[in-house]
Amino acid sequence: MVQSSLLSLALLAVSVQAAPPDPRQQAECAVWQRELSFAQSVADHDARAFAEHLHADAAFGVSRKATVGRDAITAEWAGLIDGTALKLRWYPAVVTLGGDGRTAYSSGPALYEDPKTGEARLGRFGSVWQRGDDGVWRVLFDDGIPPQKADAAAVQRFHEGRRPQCPTT
Repeated sequence: MVQSSLLSLALLAVSVQAAPPDPRQQAECAVWQRELSFAQSVADHDARAFAEHLHADAAFGVSRKATVGRDAITAEWAGLIDGTALKLRWYPAVVTLGGDGRTAYSSGPALYEDPKTGEARLGRFGSVWQRGDDGVWRVLFDDGIPPQKADAAAVQRFHEGRRPQCPTT
């Protein structure tokens, strides 16, 4: 009986290890990494890399008067990208793939710091990503909630919450 149970456990372990990767999880993890890369483009003050993350017809600020188009968004975000207006950092907390397999939603916290005063504010973002015919995920829609003043403990929690790897892997 014990040998039979051990054999069953061993076979189960082998079958779990041999299971093919879930395409849905793979896509969600690709968007997760792409979101981190997008945030890194701002941290690196790299306007070109920032623009490469945007769909050509992206719309940002969709809950108010949206800015539409890669060039217009990159121009509007210039002070965020170069860090002169605000130091902006964000990361995904959740990524969900849509039923079509080409659309995904990502959301998470965003930290805004005034480069002159050091004042910190926390908000949240929500982005819709679309996988292009070239296989590259690009932001199609982006918005967020207005940030609120944050104390040092809230800023620390923001930093501690960042996961560099997709949680499904």
